[in-house]
Amino acid sequence: MSEPRSLAGEAEQLDAADGLAAVRERFVLDDVTYLDGNSLGALPAHVPARVDDVVRRQWGELRIRSWEESGWWTAPERIGDRIAPLVGAAAGQIVVGDSTSVNVFKALVAAVRMAQEDGPGRDEILVDATTFPTDGYIAESAARMTGCALRPVAPAEVPSALGDRTAAVLLNHVDYRTGRLHDLPALTAAVHAAGAYAVWDLCHSAGALPVGLDEHGVDLAVGCTYKYLNGGPGSPAYLYVRRDLQPRFDSPLPGWNSHAEPFGMRSDYAPASGAVRGRVGTPDILSLLALEAALDVWDEDGVSVAAVREKSLALTDFFLRCVDAYVPAGRVESVTPAAHGERGSQVALRCDDAGEVMKRLIERGVVGDYRAPDVLRFGFTPLYVGFADVERAARVLARTLTG
Repeated sequence: MSEPRSLAGEAEQLDAADGLAAVRERFVLDDVTYLDGNSLGALPAHVPARVDDVVRRQWGELRIRSWEESGWWTAPERIGDRIAPLVGAAAGQIVVGDSTSVNVFKALVAAVRMAQEDGPGRDEILVDATTFPTDGYIAESAARMTGCALRPVAPAEVPSALGDRTAAVLLNHVDYRTGRLHDLPALTAAVHAAGAYAVWDLCHSAGALPVGLDEHGVDLAVGCTYKYLNGGPGSPAYLYVRRDLQPRFDSPLPGWNSHAEPFGMRSDYAPASGAVRGRVGTPDILSLLALEAALDVWDEDGVSVAAVREKSLALTDFFLRCVDAYVPAGRVESVTPAAHGERGSQVALRCDDAGEVMKRLIERGVVGDYRAPDVLRFGFTPLYVGFADVERAARVLARTLTG
């Protein structure tokens, strides 16, 4: 078992050499070791002033004029274009608005409709059997709406489960419970080889690791913005529709904001061109513009997703080493894959009485979360988490478990 002083010293050296260390100063943080950015990202320090301007000047003074003069109307596409490089997409393919759940519904129903246009017999949806529950609920509703059967399968089993009946496949890039990273390129290729459409949930990967939506030919994707993108509680989600599929994107939620003539007030619906088809109703401007401000963190000093991924893997490697060194054998078990190619930006540890353990950790200044019945989750946001945070978290965990 390593001495705490040696690992603490190593953490100090790693922090001194960290090329992203200065980014931490752009966030509102305190002495708490915050490892729950995979649920809610920390507040970027400049966001309150930007939101104050939106409220006091844009809303308070300009009022209705801000839809044009402050760019409110075009914000969903403008902010989508800022998210695009973080998920490997060219501009013009992402629109921001609504919740992740709503966007999953739009994407999945649209995918099935395209598959059924391609030819008869496409009447089955495959869904990640380990998915976040809401994705499963939405998939079940989409299946009923489109006359499809719903078939839950483990991501690794998707290639063998695909067939002539498969219309669409809904998968998570990173498993929310274990932190396992699934093989997006290979699974997308398998779905396409079967003549189906791939819909990816990027909630636990966008802003933490490279995604490569365009590179790998993903059809549709959705994701939230309040985790690694630090957009704030309940900040709007986004919808990606690959450019060549946009003319065929048939949203099950057509709204006036996605109409070709939104102010024409016509009784018949005619969809707009491009990513705008993913819009529904009036955007949530306050949350939307708070997100836009939060994304500035990525622009300053040219923070790259590649650098974030490199640090993420180093942080999670170091945390696992510290846990192995400090925590008595048999008290916890990592359920997060050791292989870098299979790991997201969190570590999940199986632990007896995980809920009570996490409660005590939080009382001692280490904030993660847990998932029933027995998983402790620790999320590592490289923009503001350092190696000293990692070492301290493992040390406090060991103390919590032993006394």
